[in-house]
Amino acid sequence: MNGVPAPLGRPPVVAVVGATATGKSALAVALAQALDGEVVNGDALQFYRGMDVGTAKVTEAERQGVSHHLLDVLDVGQEASVAAFQQWARTLFAQIRERGRTPILVGGSGLYVRAALDVLEFPPTDAAVRAELEERARAQGLAALRAELAAVDPASAERLQDERRLVRALEVYRLTGRPFSSFMPERVYAPEAAPVVQIGLRIDREVLHGRIAQRVEAMLAAGFLEEVRSLDVPGPDGLRQGPTASRAIGYREMLAVLDGELTVAEAAERTVVATRRFARRQETWFRADPRVHWVDVPAPDVVEQAMAAVAGQGLS
Repeated sequence: MNGVPAPLGRPPVVAVVGATATGKSALAVALAQALDGEVVNGDALQFYRGMDVGTAKVTEAERQGVSHHLLDVLDVGQEASVAAFQQWARTLFAQIRERGRTPILVGGSGLYVRAALDVLEFPPTDAAVRAELEERARAQGLAALRAELAAVDPASAERLQDERRLVRALEVYRLTGRPFSSFMPERVYAPEAAPVVQIGLRIDREVLHGRIAQRVEAMLAAGFLEEVRSLDVPGPDGLRQGPTASRAIGYREMLAVLDGELTVAEAAERTVVATRRFARRQETWFRADPRVHWVDVPAPDVVEQAMAAVAGQGLS
């Protein structure tokens, strides 16, 4: 696949992708049971201990005895790193394969999925260089940064709009001498991951909207607000201080309830709307990848269709 030969007897990575609330976690468990596999979580928010209800994290009962990896590996005050996840995921793929089993990656974040599966290089960072560029942005405005970037990386200067990304592109050029655009991912499976089969779950938009609304309602009934309250502790270990966790859909809305800025009903509605928008972005990302084998849900033979896609690649 993609010019990367599959070593004899090497189990594939089977990736289950698609929008939120399409049933990825349940399919991953079913495939793990059918393929003697282990599940590798690719949802950054499920890395966090204590963020269970609001992330729809699979419960012990829902795992049905299948081994799950990369759940509950970070505290909410820590930042999730795509680069770190890439190393975690690929190490797990190798370990699971060494056991003669099949890694089942499941996730709805396109960047995390591609970091695990594709040729994707992460450029270095330097806090001092970044601070200097941020100060320039404040003093001279974004036009000055854009002009500097346009001289060395016109593609990025045209594409990037906000200050954070402009600063990052200039930081990368200063540190590497390469344009930021040269680090963009390719749709080529990395040798560390290949062979790969991607299964995408596709669902009618109105059905998905209904599922999202039902999920948010169920989360509230299961104690979502209480979960957020328990995570909202003072100091560096609290939810508000977490650079990744605090921005999670639903959690920021529940924090606004605790602050008296929203009612629970208002927060729920905002969470539904934000989740629908996120689902559209997920669909757009994965539909652009021609390597994904699509399965329509809900359907009684979802597992059989997914298994057929694996078999069709000669990897079962």
